[in-house]
Amino acid sequence: MRSRPGCTFLPGRTCRDESGGAAVQWVVVLGLAVAVAVVVRLVVAQMFFIPSASMAPTLAVGDRIVVDKLAFRLGDVHRGDIVVFSRPPGVAAHYADLVKRVVGLPGDTLRAAGGRLLLDGRPLAEPWLAQPAPPTWAGQVTAPYNLVRPYVVPAGHYFVLGDNRTDSEDSRFFGPVAGDALVGRMAFKMWPLDQTFGLVVLVALVLGALGCLLWALRLRESHVRVADGDDPGPGPSGP
Repeated sequence: MRSRPGCTFLPGRTCRDESGGAAVQWVVVLGLAVAVAVVVRLVVAQMFFIPSASMAPTLAVGDRIVVDKLAFRLGDVHRGDIVVFSRPPGVAAHYADLVKRVVGLPGDTLRAAGGRLLLDGRPLAEPWLAQPAPPTWAGQVTAPYNLVRPYVVPAGHYFVLGDNRTDSEDSRFFGPVAGDALVGRMAFKMWPLDQTFGLVVLVALVLGALGCLLWALRLRESHVRVADGDDPGPGPSGP
């Protein structure tokens, strides 16, 4: 059996060009990888960039977070969740999505008084805030959701605030966020790698990508070996 680059001669046969078949295999592998990446981004998880200091010190400018987009399809929204949601109409921002923390659930009565956020007339415990906690003041807009007076969060909506209460444009200014505007819940901070879980996930993704590449290479090598007749196949049967 003779061969030349991209071509194999088999006994009694003409040269068969294998370069086209290899190219098709690579196109299929790359196409599947792109399709999986698109599905993951649209349905499962997505990475977001933090452009402002409204969630400081929890999230700093330049941080990158991974958001679980299935969280609210499979479960409920909880007080304290960091969520990403579509930018409300009228908000002057150069980005399509915002990130804040849920502090009010449907039916909650909220008010800002004495620099504290009140839930049903009592100060809300907020362990996620920096200590000493920044003051929570009413919004500087003329609207019932500015928290100057007790405000009841409507059904199907969520009241969100930034952790940096003195430098955050949030529900005190644009009102509660509808449930169908929620993109997902923050799963973890991917960058910078100051969280062990984020580092582990990044390493797992890299190793997974390398594993898929090695699998594709071995599959192609096996295919070429069989086409060349190197596979011994089943041994001779007994008498």
